[in-house]
Amino acid sequence: MDNNISLALLIPLLPLLGFVINGIGFGKLPKALAGTIGTLTVFGSFLITLVLFGGVVAGGETISSVKAYDWITITDTLNITFEYRIDSLSIIMMLLVTGVGTLIHLYSFGYMSHDKGMGKFFAFLNLFIFSMLILVMGSDYVTMFIGWEGVGLCSFLLIGFWNQNRAYNAAAQKAFVMNRIGDLGFLAAIFLMYNAFGTSSISEISEQLGTNFKSGDPQIFWITLCLFIGAMGKSAQVPLYTWLPDAMAGPTPVSALIHAATMVTAGIYMVVRSNVLFSLAPDTLHIIAWVGCITAVLGASIGLFQNDIKKVLAYSTVSQLGFMFMALGVAAYSTGMFHVLTHAFFKALLFLGAGSVIHAMSDEQDIRKMGGLWKKLPITFWTFLIGTIAISGIPPFAGFFSKDEILANLYTHDKTIWILAMVASFMTSFYMFRLLFLTFFGSFRGTEEQKHHLHESPLTMTLPLMLLAVLSMVGGFMGLPAVFSEHHMLADFLGKAAGVVHGEHLDHNTEFMLMGISVAIAVVGLIIAFVRYGGGKNVPVSDEQMTNPITKVVYNKYYVDELYNLIIVKPLHILGDISMLVIEYLVIDLVVNGIALTSRVVGLGLRKSQTGSIGFYMYAMVIGIILFLAYFTMASNLSL
Repeated sequence: MDNNISLALLIPLLPLLGFVINGIGFGKLPKALAGTIGTLTVFGSFLITLVLFGGVVAGGETISSVKAYDWITITDTLNITFEYRIDSLSIIMMLLVTGVGTLIHLYSFGYMSHDKGMGKFFAFLNLFIFSMLILVMGSDYVTMFIGWEGVGLCSFLLIGFWNQNRAYNAAAQKAFVMNRIGDLGFLAAIFLMYNAFGTSSISEISEQLGTNFKSGDPQIFWITLCLFIGAMGKSAQVPLYTWLPDAMAGPTPVSALIHAATMVTAGIYMVVRSNVLFSLAPDTLHIIAWVGCITAVLGASIGLFQNDIKKVLAYSTVSQLGFMFMALGVAAYSTGMFHVLTHAFFKALLFLGAGSVIHAMSDEQDIRKMGGLWKKLPITFWTFLIGTIAISGIPPFAGFFSKDEILANLYTHDKTIWILAMVASFMTSFYMFRLLFLTFFGSFRGTEEQKHHLHESPLTMTLPLMLLAVLSMVGGFMGLPAVFSEHHMLADFLGKAAGVVHGEHLDHNTEFMLMGISVAIAVVGLIIAFVRYGGGKNVPVSDEQMTNPITKVVYNKYYVDELYNLIIVKPLHILGDISMLVIEYLVIDLVVNGIALTSRVVGLGLRKSQTGSIGFYMYAMVIGIILFLAYFTMASNLSL
């Protein structure tokens, strides 16, 4: 690996190069060339990461670092180097970001082929990949924060990519602002780290923790709590989750990239990377577990009645992120990462499959206007079916293994959270198969023009679907349960990264019992969805015809956005109006305008003294001299 470690410098630089070329060449480079450059640069990073991965597997090395340059140095008090940390955890994330990112870039070839801004789109995608790579490769929390902010910027640029639409711009602004709230927590954590450790280096902090701090230390609690607040923003946890469903305003490849490979995985990665810190903060872990649980149930319940194909998947992501945080909350860090990987496979597949449907339906996203698409879009249907089975937790597809591992860890730590997680699992199976049946089965419910336009997507779009479908089928075998294998390949590999913890093992009977319950619940959700919606039956009514109060509340996402608008947005607007009236009009404007008025009055007075008469000027000069002499004479007499 030593011979190849310097190649790590190229991994983020290649996407950055693609961003520069496509950014400067926008409007000049042909669309096909822009797409080729954008895709090949990310694919090149993927190949280099594979080389590093092979070096770790073959050589057994645990941690290496690549120093780019000294960044911030202030005598002996502060020294931050721009350095990359190459270990099993960062390599797994690099493979995920560049591998899935390459497929999404390839998919974008077909999806964005008719868009005038295709070159700019690929430039932004490349910048997104670059920022995420800086985040996962950074050996220092400050370096990580640079990438953290970079993905926030790129999400803003891509969610609002079609900026002629004001609603899309509002969604981009919402994502940007809500993430800034979480980012403030991350920034506060960095300052607290400097106060406690005198450094923000990940390795140096880990070294100090073993000797100077004990479990439950108040400083560690506040550091980890602030870190988690940052993770709540990026990974869309209650209460900072409402930006993620609105992020569907961007092109579908952007949705896939945000939900599967970049933005939302950042918070999970940051907690796993900081697992040594979090393991010394049991109170923070308890908070994480419950926040994840609430988010999982809330997101899954909202998904039950959504009719926008991308909104269903968006709330599914919110819920699945909750599952990942539940795993982290019980210190099963490698289990959380396991679900990050499998979720990336089937969620990218589902979003790109939804994009294929939207592409065929002339940009229609309402599943109530679809139906019967499996005959016209066979590849999209079969791959979407695989993704649906995987996310529902039905074996032997990927989602079953990672979700079952989470549920097993929850069972050993907190039975209440385990029961709520099972409820969320049931709802996941139900709403995903509801989505599948309403979209692909029954009779077509769209317009004749849409029906005439229906066709399978081009190879550049279907090839990524097929590859992701394969990964969604076999990806779970990287983490077989203990009842099937003594070795958990992913956990063993991640164990080389500063002690990423796998979680607890159960006896075989208990594990089989939990598997049976998990699968039974998923199958029940499938059956209920089939009975109610199979064959295109019971198509949901229009928004205006919705009368059931419970359905209406859930469909409107529990009116959380309206509540935020009432208790946060409107009071801030009122405060802004009052500030404008009192501070700007009555203070700032009054002072500025008063000075201007005074200057004008004085100027008018002085202007009248400028008559242009030499006789008057001589007379005034004589009077002035007399007054000057009189003043000094009187002053001299008084001093005597």
